[in-house]
Amino acid sequence: MLNRILPGMAGIVLGISIMTATPAGADALKDEIAPTGKLRVAIAISPAGGAFWSTKTETGYAGVPVDLGREMAAQLGVPVEYVAHQNSGQIVDATSKGTWDVTFLPKDPEREGRMSFGPIYEVADATYITKPGSTVTNFATLDQPGTKVAAVNNTTTMRGAIVHLKNAKVTGYQSYDEIFDLLSKGGADAFALSRDQLNAMAKKIPGTRVLDETFKQTVTAVAVPPNHPQSLAFVVKFMNEAVASGMLRKAYDNNGLKDRPVRTQTK
Repeated sequence: MLNRILPGMAGIVLGISIMTATPAGADALKDEIAPTGKLRVAIAISPAGGAFWSTKTETGYAGVPVDLGREMAAQLGVPVEYVAHQNSGQIVDATSKGTWDVTFLPKDPEREGRMSFGPIYEVADATYITKPGSTVTNFATLDQPGTKVAAVNNTTTMRGAIVHLKNAKVTGYQSYDEIFDLLSKGGADAFALSRDQLNAMAKKIPGTRVLDETFKQTVTAVAVPPNHPQSLAFVVKFMNEAVASGMLRKAYDNNGLKDRPVRTQTK
């Protein structure tokens, strides 16, 4: 009889241990990924928006990272708080300060040493837009001594442009807005950024030209601070499910990117 009772007791004990372990695991995850009780999502702001950039609205913020961050917080059962920056470089520099818990930003080898990345959810082509009235038509005519090319400071695209251009000088600026104003007034000969962003800019600054060639592909991914293993496991699972369920596609559609294909690399 004892032999019949023991398996049943073992099942009860196992069931109790599973029920108690799951909330404990959830609490441990929340303690790591949302230590303030909120999920602080770092975002970068520009008027154009997009898959990486977000925009400031009358009621808060909008963008693909904004939508993804909101859904992520909902799954965790905590409020979301957006921590706005002028560019991705500022987000990277804030990693060691503990001011954000998760972000979505362009990935490169320099950044991989400073934070932990999950799946890539966006692949974009980087090129240049020329100032109004410029005679530059391709990379060869752009890359000349005395040519001034603007880029957002300390970004993947800026580092790529510096490597690509052998003669033109690349100068970094803090924000998209600053460069937009500079280019529209002819203060810079060109601006390096993703093609989609530059196409949107060209519609607002008559006489500019987005060059046909591509000098670099930039990849954007979810990221968490280093040494956060539970956080990394959670965001990897979240992004893979966001792709499979259509959540990422919906975030694109909600933010003016209905015509852009989703280009991902899951893991």
